[in-house]
Amino acid sequence: MSEPKDAAAPLAEWLLARYGAEVAVVAENETLRSMARHRTMRHYTDRAVPLDLLRELAAVALAAPSKSDLQQADIVIVAEAGQRAALAELLPDNPWAKRAPGFLVFCGNNRRQRRVHELRGHAFVNDHLDAFFNPAVEAGIVLGSFVVAAESVGLGTCPISAIRNRPEEVAAVLGLPAHVFPVAGLCVGWPSGFTAMTPRLRPAATVHVDRYDGAGLDGDIAEYDARRDVVKPVRARRRDDLFGAEAPYTWSEDKARQYAQPERTGWGAFVRRIGFRLD
Repeated sequence: MSEPKDAAAPLAEWLLARYGAEVAVVAENETLRSMARHRTMRHYTDRAVPLDLLRELAAVALAAPSKSDLQQADIVIVAEAGQRAALAELLPDNPWAKRAPGFLVFCGNNRRQRRVHELRGHAFVNDHLDAFFNPAVEAGIVLGSFVVAAESVGLGTCPISAIRNRPEEVAAVLGLPAHVFPVAGLCVGWPSGFTAMTPRLRPAATVHVDRYDGAGLDGDIAEYDARRDVVKPVRARRRDDLFGAEAPYTWSEDKARQYAQPERTGWGAFVRRIGFRLD
Protein backbone atom coordinates (compact mmCIF):
# COMPACT_ATOMS: atom_id res chain seq x y z
CA MET A 1 0.00 0.00 0.00
CA SER A 2 1.61 3.28 -1.10
CA GLU A 3 1.42 6.26 1.19
CA PRO A 4 -0.93 9.17 0.47
CA LYS A 5 0.51 12.05 -1.53
CA ASP A 6 -1.37 14.65 0.51
CA ALA A 7 -0.17 15.25 4.08
CA ALA A 8 -3.75 16.19 4.99
CA ALA A 9 -5.09 12.80 3.89
CA PRO A 10 -7.36 11.11 6.44
CA LEU A 11 -5.68 9.32 9.33
CA ALA A 12 -7.13 5.99 8.17
CA GLU A 13 -5.15 6.26 4.93
CA TRP A 14 -1.89 6.92 6.73
CA LEU A 15 -2.46 3.99 9.07
CA LEU A 16 -3.30 1.71 6.16
CA ALA A 17 -0.10 2.76 4.40
CA ARG A 18 1.95 2.20 7.55
CA TYR A 19 0.54 -1.19 8.58
CA GLY A 20 -0.92 -2.70 5.43
CA ALA A 21 -4.14 -3.24 7.36
CA GLU A 22 -7.10 -1.07 8.25
CA VAL A 23 -7.15 0.44 11.72
CA ALA A 24 -10.42 1.72 13.14
CA VAL A 25 -10.28 5.49 13.58
CA VAL A 26 -12.37 6.88 16.43
CA ALA A 27 -10.63 10.23 16.89
CA GLU A 28 -8.77 12.30 14.32
CA ASN A 29 -6.70 15.46 14.44
CA GLU A 30 -3.50 16.88 12.98
CA THR A 31 -1.34 15.60 15.84
CA LEU A 32 -2.43 12.02 15.17
CA ARG A 33 -1.97 12.40 11.42
CA SER A 34 1.50 13.86 11.92
CA MET A 35 2.53 11.01 14.22
CA ALA A 36 1.14 8.40 11.84
CA ARG A 37 3.11 9.76 8.90
CA HIS A 38 6.39 10.09 10.83
CA ARG A 39 9.57 9.16 9.02
CA THR A 40 13.25 9.34 9.91
CA MET A 41 15.09 12.18 8.14
CA ARG A 42 18.83 11.92 7.48
CA HIS A 43 19.27 14.69 4.90
CA TYR A 44 18.86 18.37 5.70
CA THR A 45 19.17 21.82 4.20
CA ASP A 46 21.95 24.15 5.33
CA ARG A 47 19.45 26.25 7.28
CA ALA A 48 20.50 26.54 10.91
CA VAL A 49 18.32 25.38 13.77
CA PRO A 50 18.43 28.17 16.37
CA LEU A 51 19.72 27.18 19.78
CA ASP A 52 16.75 28.88 21.40
CA LEU A 53 14.40 26.68 19.36
CA LEU A 54 16.23 23.55 20.49
CA ARG A 55 15.99 24.77 24.09
CA GLU A 56 12.28 25.37 23.65
CA LEU A 57 11.69 21.92 22.18
CA ALA A 58 13.77 20.36 24.96
CA ALA A 59 11.64 22.10 27.57
CA VAL A 60 8.48 20.83 25.88
CA ALA A 61 9.87 17.29 25.66
CA LEU A 62 10.81 17.26 29.34
CA ALA A 63 7.17 17.91 30.19
CA ALA A 64 6.59 14.24 29.26
CA PRO A 65 5.55 11.71 31.92
CA SER A 66 8.18 11.11 34.61
CA LYS A 67 8.18 7.92 36.65
CA SER A 68 7.13 8.83 40.21
CA ASP A 69 8.06 12.46 39.42
CA LEU A 70 11.75 11.50 39.76
CA GLN A 71 12.71 13.51 36.64
CA GLN A 72 15.65 11.34 35.59
CA ALA A 73 16.26 12.45 32.00
CA ASP A 74 18.72 15.04 30.70
CA ILE A 75 19.26 16.50 27.23
CA VAL A 76 22.67 17.72 26.07
CA ILE A 77 22.41 20.11 23.11
CA VAL A 78 25.75 19.81 21.32
CA ALA A 79 26.30 23.27 19.86
CA GLU A 80 30.05 23.91 19.87
CA ALA A 81 31.84 22.86 16.68
CA GLY A 82 34.62 20.98 18.47
CA GLN A 83 32.13 19.00 20.51
CA ARG A 84 30.17 18.11 17.37
CA ALA A 85 33.31 16.98 15.59
CA ALA A 86 34.43 14.85 18.52
CA LEU A 87 31.09 13.05 18.66
CA ALA A 88 30.86 12.67 14.87
CA GLU A 89 34.24 10.96 14.92
CA LEU A 90 32.77 8.34 17.27
CA LEU A 91 29.90 7.70 14.81
CA PRO A 92 31.63 6.78 11.53
CA ASP A 93 28.65 4.75 10.27
CA ASN A 94 26.29 7.70 10.79
CA PRO A 95 27.61 10.53 8.58
CA TRP A 96 24.39 12.50 9.10
CA ALA A 97 25.54 13.00 12.70
CA LYS A 98 28.21 15.29 11.29
CA ARG A 99 26.03 16.96 8.65
CA ALA A 100 22.87 17.66 10.65
CA PRO A 101 22.41 21.31 11.68
CA GLY A 102 21.51 20.22 15.20
CA PHE A 103 22.59 17.32 17.40
CA LEU A 104 21.45 16.34 20.87
CA VAL A 105 22.20 13.49 23.26
CA PHE A 106 19.48 12.14 25.52
CA CYS A 107 20.73 10.80 28.83
CA GLY A 108 19.43 8.87 31.79
CA ASN A 109 20.29 10.57 35.09
CA ASN A 110 20.20 8.77 38.43
CA ARG A 111 22.76 11.15 39.91
CA ARG A 112 20.19 13.76 40.95
CA GLN A 113 18.18 11.19 42.88
CA ARG A 114 21.27 10.07 44.77
CA ARG A 115 22.17 13.67 45.56
CA VAL A 116 18.66 14.28 46.87
CA HIS A 117 19.26 11.44 49.33
CA GLU A 118 22.53 13.02 50.44
CA LEU A 119 20.89 16.42 50.88
CA ARG A 120 17.96 15.02 52.86
CA GLY A 121 20.04 12.55 54.88
CA HIS A 122 18.19 9.41 53.72
CA ALA A 123 19.85 6.17 52.69
CA PHE A 124 19.71 5.19 49.01
CA VAL A 125 18.53 1.60 49.46
CA ASN A 126 17.22 0.85 45.96
CA ASP A 127 20.65 0.44 44.37
CA HIS A 128 19.66 -2.32 41.94
CA LEU A 129 18.59 -2.75 38.31
CA ASP A 130 15.60 -0.44 38.67
CA ALA A 131 17.89 2.50 39.50
CA PHE A 132 19.30 2.14 35.97
CA PHE A 133 16.14 1.03 34.21
CA ASN A 134 13.96 3.95 35.31
CA PRO A 135 16.19 6.75 33.93
CA ALA A 136 16.84 4.77 30.74
CA VAL A 137 13.10 4.46 30.09
CA GLU A 138 12.48 8.09 30.99
CA ALA A 139 15.18 9.26 28.57
CA GLY A 140 13.45 7.23 25.85
CA ILE A 141 10.10 8.83 26.64
CA VAL A 142 11.64 12.31 26.47
CA LEU A 143 13.35 11.45 23.18
CA GLY A 144 10.02 10.39 21.65
CA SER A 145 8.37 13.54 22.92
CA PHE A 146 11.13 15.68 21.44
CA VAL A 147 10.66 14.03 18.03
CA VAL A 148 6.93 14.83 18.07
CA ALA A 149 7.62 18.41 19.15
CA ALA A 150 10.30 18.88 16.49
CA GLU A 151 8.10 17.54 13.70
CA SER A 152 5.30 19.88 14.76
CA VAL A 153 7.45 22.86 13.74
CA GLY A 154 8.63 21.28 10.48
CA LEU A 155 11.93 19.76 11.59
CA GLY A 156 13.10 16.27 10.73
CA THR A 157 14.96 13.96 13.10
CA CYS A 158 17.08 10.82 13.13
CA PRO A 159 17.74 8.97 16.41
CA ILE A 160 21.18 7.37 16.74
CA SER A 161 21.51 4.45 19.13
CA ALA A 162 25.15 4.01 18.02
CA ILE A 163 25.98 6.69 20.58
CA ARG A 164 26.17 3.69 22.96
CA ASN A 165 28.81 1.90 20.88
CA ARG A 166 31.61 3.86 22.56
CA PRO A 167 30.03 5.11 25.79
CA GLU A 168 33.28 5.86 27.61
CA GLU A 169 34.38 8.29 24.90
CA VAL A 170 30.91 9.85 24.60
CA ALA A 171 30.78 10.37 28.36
CA ALA A 172 34.21 11.99 28.28
CA VAL A 173 33.26 14.39 25.45
CA LEU A 174 30.05 15.40 27.21
CA GLY A 175 31.53 15.46 30.72
CA LEU A 176 28.95 13.01 32.06
CA PRO A 177 29.44 12.24 35.77
CA ALA A 178 28.83 8.94 37.53
CA HIS A 179 25.26 7.61 37.26
CA VAL A 180 24.57 9.64 34.09
CA PHE A 181 24.69 7.75 30.79
CA PRO A 182 23.93 8.35 27.09
CA VAL A 183 20.82 6.62 25.75
CA ALA A 184 20.59 7.98 22.19
CA GLY A 185 21.74 10.80 19.98
CA LEU A 186 19.36 12.77 17.78
CA CYS A 187 20.05 14.57 14.51
CA VAL A 188 17.79 17.58 13.93
CA GLY A 189 17.35 19.73 10.85
CA TRP A 190 15.07 21.11 8.17
CA PRO A 191 14.44 18.22 5.72
CA SER A 192 15.95 18.64 2.27
CA GLY A 193 13.61 16.25 0.49
CA PHE A 194 11.10 13.45 0.62
CA THR A 195 11.83 10.25 2.54
CA ALA A 196 9.64 7.20 2.17
CA MET A 197 7.69 6.15 5.23
CA THR A 198 8.89 2.90 6.81
CA PRO A 199 6.08 0.35 7.17
CA ARG A 200 5.63 -1.41 10.50
CA LEU A 201 4.54 -4.82 11.68
CA ARG A 202 0.76 -4.89 11.64
CA PRO A 203 -1.03 -4.18 14.95
CA ALA A 204 -2.16 -7.80 15.16
CA ALA A 205 1.47 -8.61 16.04
CA THR A 206 2.10 -5.78 18.48
CA VAL A 207 -1.17 -4.67 20.08
CA HIS A 208 -2.76 -7.02 22.62
CA VAL A 209 -5.95 -6.82 24.67
CA ASP A 210 -6.00 -8.25 28.20
CA ARG A 211 -3.35 -10.93 27.53
CA TYR A 212 -0.33 -11.26 25.28
CA ASP A 213 -1.11 -13.28 22.17
CA GLY A 214 1.81 -14.37 20.02
CA ALA A 215 0.14 -17.31 18.31
CA GLY A 216 0.36 -15.71 14.88
CA LEU A 217 3.89 -14.36 15.20
CA ASP A 218 5.50 -16.43 12.45
CA GLY A 219 2.78 -15.46 10.00
CA ASP A 220 2.99 -11.81 11.06
CA ILE A 221 6.74 -11.79 10.36
CA ALA A 222 6.26 -13.45 6.96
CA GLU A 223 3.50 -10.99 6.04
CA TYR A 224 5.67 -8.05 7.05
CA ASP A 225 8.70 -9.34 5.17
CA ALA A 226 6.63 -9.58 1.98
CA ARG A 227 4.96 -6.17 2.40
CA ARG A 228 8.18 -4.44 3.41
CA ASP A 229 9.97 -5.87 0.36
CA VAL A 230 7.43 -4.15 -1.89
CA VAL A 231 7.06 -0.84 -0.06
CA LYS A 232 10.55 -0.20 1.36
CA PRO A 233 12.98 -3.09 0.87
CA VAL A 234 16.13 -3.36 2.93
CA ARG A 235 18.83 -2.26 0.50
CA ALA A 236 22.11 -2.78 2.32
CA ARG A 237 22.96 -6.43 2.96
CA ARG A 238 24.90 -7.37 6.06
CA ARG A 239 27.94 -9.59 5.78
CA ASP A 240 27.16 -11.78 2.81
CA ASP A 241 30.66 -13.16 3.33
CA LEU A 242 29.48 -14.70 6.61
CA PHE A 243 25.84 -15.46 5.94
CA GLY A 244 25.63 -15.98 2.19
CA ALA A 245 24.18 -13.98 -0.69
CA GLU A 246 20.84 -15.73 -0.93
CA ALA A 247 17.80 -13.73 -2.03
CA PRO A 248 15.43 -12.31 -1.10
CA TYR A 249 17.01 -10.21 1.62
CA THR A 250 14.12 -9.56 3.97
CA TRP A 251 13.67 -7.44 7.06
CA SER A 252 13.76 -10.51 9.30
CA GLU A 253 16.96 -11.76 7.63
CA ASP A 254 18.54 -8.35 8.15
CA LYS A 255 17.58 -8.18 11.82
CA ALA A 256 18.69 -11.76 12.44
CA ARG A 257 22.06 -11.04 10.84
CA GLN A 258 22.42 -7.86 12.88
CA TYR A 259 22.04 -9.68 16.17
CA ALA A 260 24.03 -12.71 15.01
CA GLN A 261 27.14 -10.55 15.50
CA PRO A 262 28.34 -9.05 18.80
CA GLU A 263 27.25 -5.47 19.44
CA ARG A 264 27.92 -3.18 22.40
CA THR A 265 29.47 -5.97 24.43
CA GLY A 266 31.09 -3.37 26.70
CA TRP A 267 27.85 -1.52 27.54
CA GLY A 268 27.16 -3.46 30.73
CA ALA A 269 30.70 -2.99 31.95
CA PHE A 270 30.45 0.76 31.28
CA VAL A 271 27.18 1.03 33.20
CA ARG A 272 28.75 -0.75 36.16
CA ARG A 273 31.88 1.42 36.01
CA ILE A 274 29.77 4.58 36.38
CA GLY A 275 28.29 3.22 39.58
CA PHE A 276 25.22 1.13 38.78
CA ARG A 277 24.51 -2.24 40.32
CA LEU A 278 22.34 -4.31 38.01
CA ASP A 279 21.14 -6.96 40.49
